[in-house]
Amino acid sequence: MIHQYKSNGYNIVLDICSGSVHVVDDVAYDVIAAYESGDKEQVLNSIKDKYKDREDITADDVNECYEQVTALKEKGKLFSPDTFAPMAGKLKEKTAGVVKALCLHVAHTCNLNCAYCFASQGKYHGDRAVMSFEVGKRALDFLVENSGTRRNLEVDFFGGEPLMNFDVVKKLVSYARSIEKEKGKNFRFTLTTNGVLIDDDVIEFANKEMSNVVLSLDGREEVHDRYRVDYNGKGSWEKIVPKFQKLVKARNGKGYYMRGTFTHQNPDFLEDIKVMLDLGFNELSMEPVVCQKGDVNELTEDDLPVVLEQYEKLAELMIEKDNEGKPFTFYHYMIDLTGGPCIYKRISGCGSGTEYMAVTPWGDLYPCHQFVGEEKFKLGDVFNGINNTAIQKEFMDCNVYARKDCKDCWAKLYCSGGCAANAYHSTGSVTGVYEYGCKLFRKRMECAIAVAVSRTLKGKK
Repeated sequence: MIHQYKSNGYNIVLDICSGSVHVVDDVAYDVIAAYESGDKEQVLNSIKDKYKDREDITADDVNECYEQVTALKEKGKLFSPDTFAPMAGKLKEKTAGVVKALCLHVAHTCNLNCAYCFASQGKYHGDRAVMSFEVGKRALDFLVENSGTRRNLEVDFFGGEPLMNFDVVKKLVSYARSIEKEKGKNFRFTLTTNGVLIDDDVIEFANKEMSNVVLSLDGREEVHDRYRVDYNGKGSWEKIVPKFQKLVKARNGKGYYMRGTFTHQNPDFLEDIKVMLDLGFNELSMEPVVCQKGDVNELTEDDLPVVLEQYEKLAELMIEKDNEGKPFTFYHYMIDLTGGPCIYKRISGCGSGTEYMAVTPWGDLYPCHQFVGEEKFKLGDVFNGINNTAIQKEFMDCNVYARKDCKDCWAKLYCSGGCAANAYHSTGSVTGVYEYGCKLFRKRMECAIAVAVSRTLKGKK
């Protein structure tokens, strides 16, 4: 399968099944596009006719280009066949029963009242609660006991607002560190926070123990304060920005992500990214809103052209900043053209419900944070383990080849079939397809590859 597009002055050709990325001139771009449309003579005649008025392109040039394309095909770098279907599910079968990461919901409560919050202001459609040390300790033990020979384990402190239960967070990290050597494990912790409760103690602790800190900021003050308000309706931008700046400075500008959400109210999210850059933040992420169908914040079809254009302009801005010696990171544009995920991982997807799970304050296990509170998806608990094997099997069987709608999509080996939660909430099936999200993902991948191409080629000069 071939995918071709033009971006930022580059003619880019992706050979999906080999993973090859080609940057080509106009003639090669057209030869590749026409290569399988007819026999050699037909293709050559059509290309020569197109360039007949170009003095700098001769018939010999076109012939040579055709032969080069043929050579790449023979080497498996163009028009490579899809032979991966038999591998679908093999990685999950191989790692069945091995858990590598937990999302600990240490607080089902929040000090903000964000209108678009998928977690119902941290309550996840249930009661407000905080996780006890005993439950959290048992969750960490569950992770160790079910991690097999895997050494590196990941734990995300999540909410609601996890800093509303900061003492337990500290105790749990201390406990994990105390058993690492004995158990032969290495814990990698992350913290996701709205920033309201950040102080010097939090900053010191985060710098010592957190591999990454995710900070919630929606960019422009008026955009942020439209939604991210306290229970008196007061916006939080003015309060949290100085705290974020202090934390990021203390981390030497590394090991964090400034995570924003864009909605129907601000599809022009590039303006929010520019504000984040002006505030001194360079590790950025802007996520499309996750909300119920028909919600006033839901991205609409009318928003789609705007959002797609924003992704293109973002790529242009990143290349521009690279040229100025002021690069920044955008989470969804992080792609390694030379050493990306292995094919088994590309097929298998995110691992929700199998190697990754979310834990509620009571110790209940769910496939991921976006399923928490939906009783159908409760897998079991950290005390008794997994007992809902039928639901877990649905996630075991969830891979890119289990999604019929992915069959002819060029991006399938980049997205691995996409988010199971978005698929379920959109279609009622974890193997469905959230088509709106697919359109955004495909554009993000095109832009991400264009940025990577630019950086790769500049690095070779």
